[in-house]
Amino acid sequence: MVLPSSLIDLERYPIEQEGPARDKILSQVRADLAKDGCAVIKGFLSAQGVETLRKQAESVAERGHRSFNRTNPYFTQDDPSLPSDDPRRQFYDRSNSFVPADNFPKGSALRNLYEYPQMTAFVKACLQEEDFYPYDDPLADVIVNAAEDGNGFPWHFDTNNFTVTLAIQNADAGGEFEYAPNIRKDGENFDQVKAVLEGRSDQVTSLALEPGDLQIFRGRYSLHRVAPLRGDTRRYVAIFSYVEEPGMVATPERCKQLYGRALPIHYERAGQRADSYLD
Repeated sequence: MVLPSSLIDLERYPIEQEGPARDKILSQVRADLAKDGCAVIKGFLSAQGVETLRKQAESVAERGHRSFNRTNPYFTQDDPSLPSDDPRRQFYDRSNSFVPADNFPKGSALRNLYEYPQMTAFVKACLQEEDFYPYDDPLADVIVNAAEDGNGFPWHFDTNNFTVTLAIQNADAGGEFEYAPNIRKDGENFDQVKAVLEGRSDQVTSLALEPGDLQIFRGRYSLHRVAPLRGDTRRYVAIFSYVEEPGMVATPERCKQLYGRALPIHYERAGQRADSYLD
């Protein structure tokens, strides 16, 4: 069994031990999150960790749900009662592949890292969240995005309050992460969302993540996208999800869009939400 501690560059980022070194990391991450809801820890994974997770992602990439459809930023259906230029009526091509969580069983490297108590404690400390729980979704708690040439992910908001991603392998070109920080922190702010969608917002930040980077992102409030990829090399990104209420799962509609299926638990808990945002 791969020890989760071997996947992290603990010499550079001693997250297991309380003390000044760990406190310094936390201080920087918290400052970045306070600034715009996004923090990147460069080279968080060890070289062994990157290669181990790359091999695991490669071994299950063909099990990903490939989807080619059109979505709005909220993953909702069209509403003809709204004005034609309303952001809820703006739909974009989405082409991507997500490998669901049930492909990463107990004992596998990626799940061991997600369930590693020291990792969970570190992420919680970074976010300074009192209410912090692993996502209870059997298809979505820990997943891999396996994207190919031409794939991308258009502007959207996340279902979860915060998401943790690990860059595992980049495509030959493209795949930049772009986001508009905290655009709906105090409400839907449709006018600001519309400005981003129309390419006239000055709030957008672009990031180029490298294999081994850890990103902590408050995607519930920040509109974001992944630019289209180019080349023959797949882009692999692991996504760890945590929520602010125990027992939360995704909506059946979101599951079917992203993973091609929904389970009974998604219908049973469809109304269990932590806020009243559209998605």
